[in-house]
Amino acid sequence: MRRYLDQQLKLRQIRAISAIATHGSLLRASKVLSISQPALTKTLHEAEELVGGRLFERHARGVQPTPFGYAVIETCRRILAELRRLDEELDRIASQSGGTIALGALPVAAAGLLPGTLALLKQQHPSITLKLVQGTTEDLLPALAVGDIDLIIGRLYEPLAPDGLIREWFYNEPISIVARAEHPIFSSQEPPLESLQRYELILPTISQRIGQEIEHMLAMLELPPAVALRSSSSTFIREMLYSTDMLSLMPALMVVGDLMRGTIRMVQLPEELIGHKRPAGVIRRKDKELPASAAVLLNCLRLHLAEMNVRELSDITGIDTRNPTDDKTPAQA
Repeated sequence: MRRYLDQQLKLRQIRAISAIATHGSLLRASKVLSISQPALTKTLHEAEELVGGRLFERHARGVQPTPFGYAVIETCRRILAELRRLDEELDRIASQSGGTIALGALPVAAAGLLPGTLALLKQQHPSITLKLVQGTTEDLLPALAVGDIDLIIGRLYEPLAPDGLIREWFYNEPISIVARAEHPIFSSQEPPLESLQRYELILPTISQRIGQEIEHMLAMLELPPAVALRSSSSTFIREMLYSTDMLSLMPALMVVGDLMRGTIRMVQLPEELIGHKRPAGVIRRKDKELPASAAVLLNCLRLHLAEMNVRELSDITGIDTRNPTDDKTPAQA
């Protein structure tokens, strides 16, 4: 059956399908699109006639996509994302400068690297606009796939299956034990592993994957995870570190500013107990060239990392910006 959708499907129908899928209700979608519900229903029926099947099934709480619907919704979202990017690219060409970057950032990278990187970007290219979306890998990969964001910065995890994305290594972000600079552990004559047993822990609950890596390191250090205080707030964790003798096990980038100021320090551990170095960098689509503004952002990221390495801050923060030949980084998918 030839549907000739490229000739017959209209943009208002594409927007309607996307809005209904996003909001799960014809009533809510009609309010967002500023049209009446009967008009939206008519638009949906027109699209269904072109497609040759129902796109949504009604139920008590709204609508649910059909198998036809899921296929059409994904394409509609891709089309709208590409049109948004075209709009931004035309603005960039018209102004001969600037542009917009849609950036996804994992929590650790957002807290540790983006402030310095974006300061450079603002200083060197003040006309570039940034749209920042922070989330977990599971949140951001679908947005990257449909074009809602241009690239993701953060921890590089091996994909379970090839996904058509390029993973480019930029740095390592190890998990470290940190404490306030005046903590008694830094003046103790005991070996670090014995001293660790004396103090309570406060651990971050950023994401399931980081949580698993922290649990693994706790097991290597023979520290009991069950008695640790946990929080999703980095601000709360920092305040507890400053006001108590608690220790924390976290990616060092989460408190990079404190480490660089010397108010928080890393507890030195034997190399064999530090664990893997947690490769991090950039994830982008293989089938789509980065806009010029995104390339500018990556250059600022490289400059920021190089500055940290030149100033020997890698020893203070635990960040490794040198790519050793024996490091195994995620392959390009």
